[in-house]
Amino acid sequence: MAPGPFSDSTAETNRRLDQLGIGLAGLCALHCLATIVVVSFLGIGGHFLLAPEIHRVGLAIALVIAAVAIGWGALRHRRAAPFVIAMMGLTFMGGALAMPHGEEEIVLTMIGVTLVAAGHLLNIRSSLR
Repeated sequence: MAPGPFSDSTAETNRRLDQLGIGLAGLCALHCLATIVVVSFLGIGGHFLLAPEIHRVGLAIALVIAAVAIGWGALRHRRAAPFVIAMMGLTFMGGALAMPHGEEEIVLTMIGVTLVAAGHLLNIRSSLR
């Protein structure tokens, strides 16, 4: 454990937030894939699954979780890579919000959630060193 003002309970909370961030990224990816299947093949659920509010709220939650978990982690382990990778991912996710629904939005979102999950995973690994 790196020296500093962080207790074991703070480290455990940070790890759990990183795990939550990874889970949220997975749910986001699942949402994208489910939207493609449900809307394209079945023609239902488009109003709900494509609602911009879902994407805005999801990005806001991802921002808060990443800021807390990766921010605390960066202060604790002093490694920039988890922060930089997660912020790149959040940038891709934000860029996806500016796109009309379609392939480009899905590609940007999938890149974004993958990078955010990777940032959280690196944060967990860096905290264990």
